[in-house]
Amino acid sequence: MKLAIAALLSMGLACGAAFAETPEEWVKLGARVHGGFGSFIPAGIRIGEDAMKRLNAQPREVSVTFHQGEGVPCPCSADGVMLAVGASPGQGTLQIAAEKSPPGTFAVVVIRPRKGGDGLRYTVPISFLPKLGEINRTIQDPLARYHAVMALPDLFTVEPAK
Repeated sequence: MKLAIAALLSMGLACGAAFAETPEEWVKLGARVHGGFGSFIPAGIRIGEDAMKRLNAQPREVSVTFHQGEGVPCPCSADGVMLAVGASPGQGTLQIAAEKSPPGTFAVVVIRPRKGGDGLRYTVPISFLPKLGEINRTIQDPLARYHAVMALPDLFTVEPAK
């Protein structure tokens, strides 16, 4: 799996088209790397893309620490963040924290420039768990899932990382 992820990331970087994917490309890449494309993947993509813009970062210039919320079935959103920013567990730039995110949160994602400087802390409220679950239950088409998640208002809050 790590080899597949590294190969996909390097292909995108070599082509110069990395991280400017169309919705169709995100779905294809997310499904290939993750093994499916549920609503948690585009939630992570959305966070990662936002961080790249706010930090004015290029692929592979950030590190990610992902904290999963209590009762959240899986840290699948971490795969979406990984794809959007070019982080990799094999390179040590993506870590799933052993500590859970605070009560009332679906996830907390901290994204920092690898060379230092201010980072960002993204918080997804637990109230999105049923919404994301409903998207998975009612929308079978992965591209439609992508668009449904991208249209969710107030998916996360952002603050400077401490």
